[in-house]
Amino acid sequence: MSPVRRGEKLPIYNRIGVLRAERKMTRAELAETVGINVQSVGALERGDNYPSLDLAFRICAVFDLPVEAVFSRTEFGAMSAELYRRPDLRPEPQSDPGGAR
Repeated sequence: MSPVRRGEKLPIYNRIGVLRAERKMTRAELAETVGINVQSVGALERGDNYPSLDLAFRICAVFDLPVEAVFSRTEFGAMSAELYRRPDLRPEPQSDPGGAR
């Protein structure tokens, strides 16, 4: 049985606006490419509407990204934080110069 009860709506967050901006793509261009109207792109970006699975796949194909890179059940953080995470900066353990056992 699904963990989601009938009638409950969980949010679906997306990065459509960010991805469009990175590619200098207008809402109209995305809408035409995936076969929806411009208002629908705006509603998706705002989270007013959620895409069908088919539409989600079409949008992901435009950006050449997997679904989880474009859509999520949890809010996305800054993309730069994910792409440019610094490695763990903890100091490495010091070896015992006396050779204690």
